[in-house]
Amino acid sequence: MTLGLALALAGGAATAQNAPAGQATPVADNTKMNHRDKHDTQDTAQAQSNAKGDRETLAAVRRAVVQDKSLSTTAHNVKIMATGGVVTLRGPVESAEEKAKVESLAKQVAGVTSVENHLDIKTN
Repeated sequence: MTLGLALALAGGAATAQNAPAGQATPVADNTKMNHRDKHDTQDTAQAQSNAKGDRETLAAVRRAVVQDKSLSTTAHNVKIMATGGVVTLRGPVESAEEKAKVESLAKQVAGVTSVENHLDIKTN
């Protein structure tokens, strides 16, 4: 069952079940950013190269980002594309510090020649 369906069946409340009493935790929703990216002229994850080297670079960058436990779940889920050593980062992060940290992690991966940082700082 999808989260949306589960929430609808539970009365439509978009909050986490384990939030402290009286405090609602909103469900992550990047719909506006995803809609913007859909109509942007820049490449999206669907245009990711399928070349072996690009896939390996992409996987290494993703691993570096996900393994950094100081980053938020939002930062762990940024869109990453790699083509010919150029890594493109897109999507929301929680702060300017996270934006810089994700870029730094990508630059440290072997085979990355440059990083195009198109990350946005989430403003709720």
